[in-house]
Amino acid sequence: MTDTKSFWVSVLLILSVVVSHGQVPDNFKKDGGSEFPSELIYKVVGEDSLKMVFHYPDNFKSSKRYPTIIFFFGGGWNGGSIAQFENQAKYLAQRGMIAVLADYRVKKRQGTTPFEAVQDAKTAVRFLRKNAKKLNIKEKKIVGAGGSAGGHLAAATATIQGLNEPGEDTSISSVPNALVLFNPVIDNGPGGYGYERIGDRYEEISPLHNIRKGMPPTIVFQGTADHLIPVTTAELFKEKMEAVGSRSELFLYEGQKHGFFNKNKSEEHYHLTLKETERFLESIKYIKKTEGRK
Repeated sequence: MTDTKSFWVSVLLILSVVVSHGQVPDNFKKDGGSEFPSELIYKVVGEDSLKMVFHYPDNFKSSKRYPTIIFFFGGGWNGGSIAQFENQAKYLAQRGMIAVLADYRVKKRQGTTPFEAVQDAKTAVRFLRKNAKKLNIKEKKIVGAGGSAGGHLAAATATIQGLNEPGEDTSISSVPNALVLFNPVIDNGPGGYGYERIGDRYEEISPLHNIRKGMPPTIVFQGTADHLIPVTTAELFKEKMEAVGSRSELFLYEGQKHGFFNKNKSEEHYHLTLKETERFLESIKYIKKTEGRK
């Protein structure tokens, strides 16, 4: 094995130990854009190392803390790519946030179920919050985001009180301070998406069935021609959120199908949903308003 290969094996082993203790090295990053580590392993489960990819503001300063958004990719809990929301992450980093792309276990790669995916998502949010100081994160300004099954995971971190990784410190909250959801899977009950895999355990994992007082402000994007997530489901989610006193915005896009917000599917709707995401984050004071925006 070459010296270079030996070095990276050592790095991965060190990071695995770090993650098992929920810690980040003191020298995680320095000022000077190109020196920021772009990846970090946040969880090791058996032989699987789950990573986060970080995008930082151009003018990043290690003396400051930043609002942070964490994205979970879609793929029916079966597959998917951590790079799905890379464009949104890069843009929001330019707007002054730390943007994180999170991996999690899926059926095709790890042989897991949606229940393990929720465990991973909750671990990911807790990891950011526990290590907020070293990661320069404002722990009270963490946004959970995602699309489809990834939208389910983001919503689940806020709504599901169980499904914690055994041995994890549950005194650290896994609940984001806001949610940005792209055609999310939010109903896992009878007739809802994924019920055939989840069955009678749906109340453990279905965001729609676990809404309670204190839910974070949320924005949802939904296409009216989505064959997987009915508009009525998105409307019911909004109704239940408002019934407990939580802010809930719903944007419907006429004739758009599942995944319409992805840049490779519709440049127009990628920009439209990103613009509304930006406005939402401005309204809760996570990013500064752009000049001229009312």
